[in-house]
Amino acid sequence: MDYRITQQSGYTPKIGELVSMLGYTRAVTLEDLEGLSVEDLDFLADEKSNSIGALLMHMAAIEFVHQVIAFENRDLTEQELAKWIVPLELGDKARSVIRNQPLDYYLDELKKVRDRTLSLLESVDDSWLYEEGQYDNGVTYNKYYLWFHVVEDETSHRGQIRLLKRMLQK
Repeated sequence: MDYRITQQSGYTPKIGELVSMLGYTRAVTLEDLEGLSVEDLDFLADEKSNSIGALLMHMAAIEFVHQVIAFENRDLTEQELAKWIVPLELGDKARSVIRNQPLDYYLDELKKVRDRTLSLLESVDDSWLYEEGQYDNGVTYNKYYLWFHVVEDETSHRGQIRLLKRMLQK
């Protein structure tokens, strides 16, 4: 694993550094998932916790939503929302619906979304990162923040996954 944030071939300098951060974050997440069984992925610490599988789907959902906002400047369609609302919101519905899938299922979902992100990032330059938008509540953001949030969200949920794994080992 490379512990440097570097520019990446095929991307402008800052976009490449973002790709480097996305790649490192994902590589660490994937290491933490090795060998997990369906039962491990479905484990719930209590009646209000999220499973590892649900957290992984949430990571994919957050990244997908940020693709739509950042590259298409729109909200999700009804069809997209139907697919992603449960992992976005997590909670009771996710505890009952996001279950009984092997690790490869979640890895495939994460990979599909990430592959699209990397492809889309090839089409923009560094100035794109500073383009601004506004949430419905009036708060302004730039596209750099959106992708920072994807990294921080995955990192945060990876911490939850590590805690769940420790509970499984007891």
